[in-house]
Amino acid sequence: ESGDLGFDFVNKRPSKFFTIGILAIRGIENNRRLIKAIKKTISRKLNQKKARKRLLHELKGSSSIFSVKEYFYSQIKDLPFALFALTLNKKKVYEKLTRDKERVYNYVARLVLDQIRFENATKQVELIVDRSKGKWEIKEFNRYIENQLKARLNPNVILNIRHEDSTNYRGIQAADLFSWGVFRTYERKDFGWFNLFQKKVKFNEQYL
Repeated sequence: ESGDLGFDFVNKRPSKFFTIGILAIRGIENNRRLIKAIKKTISRKLNQKKARKRLLHELKGSSSIFSVKEYFYSQIKDLPFALFALTLNKKKVYEKLTRDKERVYNYVARLVLDQIRFENATKQVELIVDRSKGKWEIKEFNRYIENQLKARLNPNVILNIRHEDSTNYRGIQAADLFSWGVFRTYERKDFGWFNLFQKKVKFNEQYL
């Protein structure tokens, strides 16, 4: 996700938009190659200076410079993955819903998931979510998404939903890089990074 779900445009300065992005990749080996590319980029582009006192462990869309993103993408551009994103125009959200942020988040996430052809899964689906919720919110999110996805999956297909810290699960860092790229096109009309990976984007729409 990129942006925030703050709605106080009078007293604070929240983002105007909020993007939920999903990186969908098929197969364990392809996923390993994706994660390897993240590790390689961190090692060669973020921590290449021996004099660096504090090692960096994470690629972030908001803080990684374009050349670092470009280096990362050059390693994975031939992998079979696809990007799906929905960007919420926060100023058009009903006032009542601005006080129920979890409901808004879960609904937008479901709308993105609706675009992925889970019906084609034959063995297992792993949905890895960036950990940003408390225990109750995680339970509600999992219940809501499971009910949606299980209706579309063959009963023999295993569904696992995991909430992981992005510093520990590198694949989330890749998703963050691309989600931020989509978000910037709405928030700042900045298409620099987005244009590089645009052909991988299978769904990208604004909601409201």
